[in-house]
Amino acid sequence: MAKPASRLSDDPETLKAQLVEAQAENERLRQIILAMQRHRFGRRAESLPEDQLLLGLEEAEQVEAAGFAAEEAEPAKKAVRVGKRRTNRGALPAHLPRVETLVDIDSTACPCCSGALHRIGEDVSERLDVVPAQFRVLVIRRPRYACRACEDAFVQAPAPARLIEGGLPTDALVAQVLVSKYADHLPLYRQTQIFARQGVVLDRSTLADWVGRAAFLLRPVHERLLETLKRSGKLFADETTAPVLDPGRGRTKTGQLWAYARDDRPWGGSDPPGVAYVYAPDRTASRPIAHLAGFEGVLQVDGYAAYEVLAKDGAIRLAYCWSHARRLFYELGPASLIATEALARIAALYRIEAEIRARPADERRAVRQERSRPVIEALEPWLREKLGLVSRKSKLADAIRYALSRWAGLSLFLDDGRVEIDSNIVERAIRPLALNRKNALFAGSDGGGQHWAVIASLIETCKLVGVEPHAYLADVITRIVEGHPQRRLDDLLPWAYPVMPALRAVA
Repeated sequence: MAKPASRLSDDPETLKAQLVEAQAENERLRQIILAMQRHRFGRRAESLPEDQLLLGLEEAEQVEAAGFAAEEAEPAKKAVRVGKRRTNRGALPAHLPRVETLVDIDSTACPCCSGALHRIGEDVSERLDVVPAQFRVLVIRRPRYACRACEDAFVQAPAPARLIEGGLPTDALVAQVLVSKYADHLPLYRQTQIFARQGVVLDRSTLADWVGRAAFLLRPVHERLLETLKRSGKLFADETTAPVLDPGRGRTKTGQLWAYARDDRPWGGSDPPGVAYVYAPDRTASRPIAHLAGFEGVLQVDGYAAYEVLAKDGAIRLAYCWSHARRLFYELGPASLIATEALARIAALYRIEAEIRARPADERRAVRQERSRPVIEALEPWLREKLGLVSRKSKLADAIRYALSRWAGLSLFLDDGRVEIDSNIVERAIRPLALNRKNALFAGSDGGGQHWAVIASLIETCKLVGVEPHAYLADVITRIVEGHPQRRLDDLLPWAYPVMPALRAVA
């Protein structure tokens, strides 16, 4: 803040310097206030989140549908509206079972002459129906046999293997609990309420036992998933908080879920996408060092300093994220002309990236060399020039220094067509964890955080490759319980399962 008048110098030059310093300090405080206002009253992201946008559209679409229903009370308008619906609704998935109902006339006698009518065709329409989830009990009978002539002869078929010996759930039910908790973000206590509505009373601790046993069983598959991803030449990395109950202190502590993702689809790579999460009780640099042991190649990350340790031996090259660099300028708002100009220059890079998405890596590199490199080469000296004109204590100076200190990593995408301009791919992989954290509030222990990482890794990888997670988990659990050999764990990874076309479109 500005210095008190009693401390102002009588010397004109000194007074001028004091005024410049005061103006710089006032500008810094103004930026802090602006950032606080954005945090308190503004949007949480640069653009409205898709789920929030869709939530608002739902209400508008409901009102529109009610208006259409009123219009259809008139026969003429109803015919037009029904015709449009038939044109736009598309076809129902072919893999869904069909239950046919024949709606026929009462008599085949002609209403005019009473002669016999003959069939000349038919109209077929399809409607989407649902059978609400219903519990059932699978009864397994194992007859026992004995020989009347031999006292000791006793024969019985062995009991089928189970995840929980003597337990109630089938593998499919356990898979349903896992998907509901980690894909649909339904905490176990809510699932017990759903079960209770159908007369199935289960304690939350019982479901927790099922989840823990399943996570333990699936650990080798999770480990193989991570090892497979580390054999790639390029990965994304990010981390997010995972609140964990700390009983000794009567509150929660902050654990971390580290995410390591692969997605080569933007440049037409042949390796399937996947993500592996790893839980750790802290955020120190030793965690990614341990997790990525043996990995060599390009690691795309945000600006967190812990990743810099990985690049010291040269086996790993860091590609930094332009989205994070851009965000610092965006937070300064339109009042800063320098920030506005920086955003415009970065936007030019993103326009080029939009044009070359899904093109081969060599073609992407060639376009970047021709069109993106001049933008980058002009941006660096421009930032250095502006850094000398602004207060070193200002938020703008911080944003410029952030970019310049990571310039080599921010420029790496120019020379490698496989590298993305940002790390948004892994940012998207983090979002489901945030949703689960919001609904479940915290994990019950460090072990619970590890279970979270194991199961979420398999479910999110299923979603990325278009495999239905419930069917996948039910099958994997069954195969492991029945003695699937450890040497064939690759057969249990999500991309070894058939892809459902409808799910691929969603993923």
